[in-house]
Amino acid sequence: MTLYVVLVFAVLVISIISRGMIVVKQAEVVIIERLGKYHRTLSSGLRFIVPIFDQTRPIHWRTTRSDFRGNAIVSQKTERRIDLRETVYDFPRQNVITSDNVTLNINALLYFQITDPYKAVYEIGNLPEAIEKLTQTSLRNVIGGMLLDSTLNSRETINAKLRDILDDATDKWGVKVNRVELQEIVPPDEIRTAMEKQMRAERDKRAKILNAEGDRDFNILTADGEKKAKIARAEGDAQSKLLVADAERRSIEMIAEAVKGTGTDPAQYQIALKYVAAFQDIVQKGDKTVLLPYESSALLGSVKTLSEIFKQH
Repeated sequence: MTLYVVLVFAVLVISIISRGMIVVKQAEVVIIERLGKYHRTLSSGLRFIVPIFDQTRPIHWRTTRSDFRGNAIVSQKTERRIDLRETVYDFPRQNVITSDNVTLNINALLYFQITDPYKAVYEIGNLPEAIEKLTQTSLRNVIGGMLLDSTLNSRETINAKLRDILDDATDKWGVKVNRVELQEIVPPDEIRTAMEKQMRAERDKRAKILNAEGDRDFNILTADGEKKAKIARAEGDAQSKLLVADAERRSIEMIAEAVKGTGTDPAQYQIALKYVAAFQDIVQKGDKTVLLPYESSALLGSVKTLSEIFKQH
């Protein structure tokens, strides 16, 4: 009988001791209440409490998971440990109205972290639900003051505004809101159709502008090239004429030197050579009829001039 009592007492002591031992994991804390009143907060490690008098304070928490179809399933559970790590909360889709009366369907993500476990337990009844409702109302207020175009193009601005509003409001709950992300902003079907038409019109407009600019640049370059080509041809013709004139000048100078002292006019000699060359060209064409210039005596005079020059030399 005595052994039986000892065994029962030993089991009772072990049971009490085991109930008084709590292993708290890293990045977790446990709220301890003594006789219904806050007593202390247990940090990570092996901790001891007084059984029966000390109890862990439960807190309501909400978890979100996806089924095999990708649908979000939200479930409620009671936790006796508070996770101090950053928590990601995927809010259900909600409809919000912009200032120009367009209804948008928005899906948001919230990243928050509990910084003061005491406030998270005793300052708010259901922390996840409170954060969700606060986020929804804040999102309606922010989007309600913006136009549709601004909402679609200012996602970063909306995220920053929501983060500031939520971080300030949840500070009394011991929560730090790190960031808010809008995953999707879905306008109505008729708005999406109008936006797609507008985008196509903008693309067509840009394509036409680019084609027009290309044609304009091509015409400018072509005109500039033709202008430079004409200038080059004109400069070439002028240079050619200058070279011909210079050659004729030197030819006359050489003829003048050759007939010097003979009394022969160098200019007449040059003209005579041109007459003979022109006559040879007429003959080489094979025409049966040969037309002589009206002043045929000039040709004969040129031939006579040449013969006199050759006689003298």
